[in-house]
Amino acid sequence: MGADYSRPLLGVFFLILAVACFALLDTTVKVLSATVSVLLVVWFRYLFQAIVMAAVLLPTRGWRSLCTAKPVQHVLRGILLLLTSTLGFISLIYMPVGEFTAIIMLTPLVVTLLAALFLKESVDLRRWLLVLGGFAGALLVIQPTGEAIGWAVGIPLAMVLVYALFQILTSRMARTEDAMTLHFYTGWTGALGISLALPWIWQTVEDWQTLGLLGLAGLFGTVGHFILIQAFKRAPAATLAPYLYTQIGFALLAGWLVFDHVPGAMELWGIALITACGATLAWLAARAARP
Repeated sequence: MGADYSRPLLGVFFLILAVACFALLDTTVKVLSATVSVLLVVWFRYLFQAIVMAAVLLPTRGWRSLCTAKPVQHVLRGILLLLTSTLGFISLIYMPVGEFTAIIMLTPLVVTLLAALFLKESVDLRRWLLVLGGFAGALLVIQPTGEAIGWAVGIPLAMVLVYALFQILTSRMARTEDAMTLHFYTGWTGALGISLALPWIWQTVEDWQTLGLLGLAGLFGTVGHFILIQAFKRAPAATLAPYLYTQIGFALLAGWLVFDHVPGAMELWGIALITACGATLAWLAARAARP
């Protein structure tokens, strides 16, 4: 099933649901990171998705539904998301949920930068200024007091780069590939990839509260990415991009409710700058895409 852009409002609705799931996933991971290895959380999140997708897809649609002309791209997409999840979960150890989410929102700006540098796409002065403004906002978020936090700064920035590549590939594959097939390959690629490290990351979990949180992490990740695929199949990326920034609101709310964390003035200025630059860039892209 290919893309059908006849119901863009439904795509926007799906996108907002997806980013709400991602904010809940990040919050759950930050809670778990206090007691459980982050890599174990990554393994459980992907194992959950792989098992659920196999249980849903195979009995109803059979092995023929897994046929694809792009197996390499499916595996590459799964590896990119696995790297994104791992880097993101590690970042949450060092950063509050809201500020972490703001850094994620640099992704559209990084996509613009990559398109200009490697795909030789034309980028005008306005877009370059927006990219620079977004990175200035990131500096305010990462170092709100002016004190360096060392090597940990590179983790969320590396995650944004990998996530930008993942978004580009997802947007292109969603035009022709079935959403369930995309989700199946993503889950199993991640599960098998992280399972290779299982002998070194295994940790026995005995209390039911932690097991329940692990289950929630798997649920939020699985549902969120499936809904995200559905959103991209119902509306163009340029239409959806501005609504990605609602995730910052969900994340800030979750950080306040769960961790009693309120960003400082410098952090809020950085978040506002990232949001303004990213949303303006998305608006320019949407306007240029209109016939």
